[in-house]
Amino acid sequence: MRVRRGWVAARDADPMLVAAAQSGVVLTCVTQAKRLGCWVVDDGVVHVAAPPHAGHVVVDGHVHWEMPAIPRSPDSLVDPIENVLAVVARCQPRDAALAIWNSALHSGLIDIDVLRRLSLSPAAQALLDEATPFADSGLESVVVPRLRWLGLPMRRQIWIAGHRVDLLIGEKLVLQIDGGHHVGAQRTRDIEHDARLMLMGYHVIRVGYDQVMSGWPAVQELIMRAVAQGLHRAR
Repeated sequence: MRVRRGWVAARDADPMLVAAAQSGVVLTCVTQAKRLGCWVVDDGVVHVAAPPHAGHVVVDGHVHWEMPAIPRSPDSLVDPIENVLAVVARCQPRDAALAIWNSALHSGLIDIDVLRRLSLSPAAQALLDEATPFADSGLESVVVPRLRWLGLPMRRQIWIAGHRVDLLIGEKLVLQIDGGHHVGAQRTRDIEHDARLMLMGYHVIRVGYDQVMSGWPAVQELIMRAVAQGLHRAR
């Protein structure tokens, strides 16, 4: 079917790509990050980019107008990962942006040395100083920056009692962050591991996605109370 001048599409073509071709834009930011498999906080809005000289663009979503880090081909309908991360840095809250950056690095979509060689905005440069390919989950990337003010040692993804823990605060306080896959057999293994940790003198706080993203003050208060009682210290 004819999409617009210079564009045709098969009947089973990706609807998002067809819409991008119709509007003369490219998919970018959290929309393209999600399509690439990155961990994102989905805001329910389609994010696209248009050239600064494009003039009026009619889309049902958010349009990014800034100059890209990597030049866009006129035939492109999606941004390369370098542009996606650059746009994310300027568009999203810092912790959500850092989670996307860490997810892209962890999954091998981009190498951090490549990002260092690009001309990036101050917001992206700040993320570059903090991003790591060793964060195992997006939730972990959100939580750690929020807890740095405690001034305590924090070790991510270390092995204790035969399994990895998401975050060890101090010497004995374990924070486990559950995603959507922590059900059924996985949930049973988690409970068993929590019990072994507690028998070894660790204190375990286990929280889920909704608690972190929608109820962070309550999660932070739990951790603050645990620290105030010295539960992060070895006895």
